[in-house]
Amino acid sequence: MSTKVTPKSKTGGVQSVERALEIVELVGAAGGSMALVELAEASGLPMPTIHRLVRTLVGRSYLRQLPNRRYALGARLIPLGNSALEVFGAGCAPHLRSIVEALGETVSLATLDGDMLVYVGQVPSPHAMRMFTELGKHVHPHCRAGGKALLAGMPDDDVRELLSRTGMPAHTPNTMTDPDTLIAELAEIRRTGRAFEIEEMEIGVQCVAVPVPSDEVQLALSMSAPSARMSDEVRERAVRLMRTTAVEVAHDLARQASA
Repeated sequence: MSTKVTPKSKTGGVQSVERALEIVELVGAAGGSMALVELAEASGLPMPTIHRLVRTLVGRSYLRQLPNRRYALGARLIPLGNSALEVFGAGCAPHLRSIVEALGETVSLATLDGDMLVYVGQVPSPHAMRMFTELGKHVHPHCRAGGKALLAGMPDDDVRELLSRTGMPAHTPNTMTDPDTLIAELAEIRRTGRAFEIEEMEIGVQCVAVPVPSDEVQLALSMSAPSARMSDEVRERAVRLMRTTAVEVAHDLARQASA
């Protein structure tokens, strides 16, 4: 779902910067490449503006022109992405690893990027049958425990607006597709400080998550496992361990911010 760029700055920032970033995001969301006419249609910007923005982004290597005259993400984004993952994920890897060592299941770190959930850190389970999520991949937050934990930190009206933009696609018969049902669950998550996902994204997979209590960034810790291994005892133990670890992650982020 593309976002139209309006003539007025959406955030009160610099409009040209917003537009350039919009172009990069559109190309990334397209999953490969886009032609100029596709960028103009998706962004709502006039073709002369698209030409100027793309020419600037290509000159800075944030975009690259393909032989077929389409445009793809450029090489300069690679070190920036690696640095972002290092700050978010790799620095937290020892904390995630401690949970995996205690529980034997995959543990991930996720945040909201715009309207979508993105995984920024992960330590896999040592089991042959284990869960895996591609780092940097954007997914809908309504059907992930980590997404619910993060949505619970938002006002209900903001959550409803987000859902109106993203929709609530069903991945399994257990996926919530009604905003009111999700809003009710978010109230329970705020009360208990934990979020569950029971085969809502994939049959046979369950997940539990807790928010990281940080003022620096919105993050959630989650543990995923096959349903056969996710007993009530394992789930409750995971919540206790992740709550303690979430506080440690928050302290590390605070130290980084003040360094």
